Amino acid sequence: MRRCTMVKSLTKHGNSLALIIEKPVLELLGADAGTAFEVTTDGRALVLTPVADPQRRRRFAAALGKVNEKYPKALKKLAE
Repeated sequence: MRRCTMVKSLTKHGNSLALIIEKPVLELLGADAGTAFEVTTDGRALVLTPVADPQRRRRFAAALGKVNEKYPKALKKLAE
Protein backbone atom coordinates (compact mmCIF):
# COMPACT_ATOMS: atom_id res chain seq x y z
CA MET A 1 0.00 0.00 0.00
CA ARG A 2 1.34 3.41 -0.94
CA ARG A 3 1.12 6.12 1.68
CA CYS A 4 1.16 9.84 1.17
CA THR A 5 1.86 12.44 3.86
CA MET A 6 1.63 16.19 3.40
CA VAL A 7 0.82 19.34 5.32
CA LYS A 8 -2.25 21.18 4.01
CA SER A 9 -3.99 24.45 4.85
CA LEU A 10 -7.72 25.05 4.68
CA THR A 11 -9.05 27.42 2.02
CA LYS A 12 -11.98 29.81 2.48
CA HIS A 13 -15.00 28.64 0.48
CA GLY A 14 -18.04 30.86 1.07
CA ASN A 15 -18.89 30.64 4.78
CA SER A 16 -16.99 27.35 5.08
CA LEU A 17 -13.44 26.09 4.83
CA ALA A 18 -12.32 23.59 2.18
CA LEU A 19 -9.46 21.14 1.94
CA ILE A 20 -8.02 20.90 -1.58
CA ILE A 21 -6.95 17.38 -2.54
CA GLU A 22 -4.41 17.24 -5.36
CA LYS A 23 -4.89 14.97 -8.37
CA PRO A 24 -2.05 12.51 -7.49
CA VAL A 25 -3.71 11.81 -4.12
CA LEU A 26 -7.11 11.37 -5.76
CA GLU A 27 -5.54 8.96 -8.25
CA LEU A 28 -4.05 6.92 -5.40
CA LEU A 29 -7.56 6.65 -3.93
CA GLY A 30 -9.23 5.96 -7.27
CA ALA A 31 -11.38 9.04 -6.67
CA ASP A 32 -12.52 11.97 -8.78
CA ALA A 33 -14.85 14.98 -8.54
CA GLY A 34 -17.90 12.69 -8.45
CA THR A 35 -16.65 10.45 -5.63
CA ALA A 36 -18.53 10.61 -2.34
CA PHE A 37 -16.43 10.45 0.83
CA GLU A 38 -17.32 9.22 4.30
CA VAL A 39 -15.94 11.68 6.85
CA THR A 40 -15.10 10.38 10.34
CA THR A 41 -13.26 11.88 13.29
CA ASP A 42 -12.22 10.95 16.78
CA GLY A 43 -12.02 14.62 17.75
CA ARG A 44 -8.31 14.86 16.89
CA ALA A 45 -7.96 13.32 13.43
CA LEU A 46 -10.07 13.59 10.30
CA VAL A 47 -10.39 10.51 8.08
CA LEU A 48 -11.80 10.71 4.54
CA THR A 49 -12.73 7.39 2.94
CA PRO A 50 -14.07 7.07 -0.61
CA VAL A 51 -17.52 5.49 -0.61
CA ALA A 52 -17.59 2.37 -2.75
CA ASP A 53 -19.91 2.67 -5.76
CA PRO A 54 -21.72 -0.70 -6.11
CA GLN A 55 -22.65 -0.04 -9.76
CA ARG A 56 -19.04 0.70 -10.61
CA ARG A 57 -17.95 -2.54 -8.91
CA ARG A 58 -20.55 -4.52 -10.89
CA ARG A 59 -19.42 -2.94 -14.18
CA PHE A 60 -15.78 -3.70 -13.34
CA ALA A 61 -16.60 -7.32 -12.43
CA ALA A 62 -18.53 -7.75 -15.70
CA ALA A 63 -15.65 -6.30 -17.74
CA LEU A 64 -13.16 -8.50 -15.88
CA GLY A 65 -15.31 -11.56 -16.60
CA LYS A 66 -15.35 -10.75 -20.32
CA VAL A 67 -11.57 -10.36 -20.40
CA ASN A 68 -11.12 -13.66 -18.54
CA GLU A 69 -13.43 -15.43 -21.02
CA LYS A 70 -11.77 -13.91 -24.07
CA TYR A 71 -8.10 -14.28 -23.06
CA PRO A 72 -7.78 -17.21 -20.60
CA LYS A 73 -4.57 -18.60 -22.14
CA ALA A 74 -2.82 -15.23 -22.28
CA LEU A 75 -3.78 -14.41 -18.70
CA LYS A 76 -2.55 -17.79 -17.48
CA LYS A 77 0.74 -17.24 -19.31
CA LEU A 78 1.12 -13.79 -17.72
CA ALA A 79 0.49 -15.25 -14.28
CA GLU A 80 3.36 -17.75 -14.65
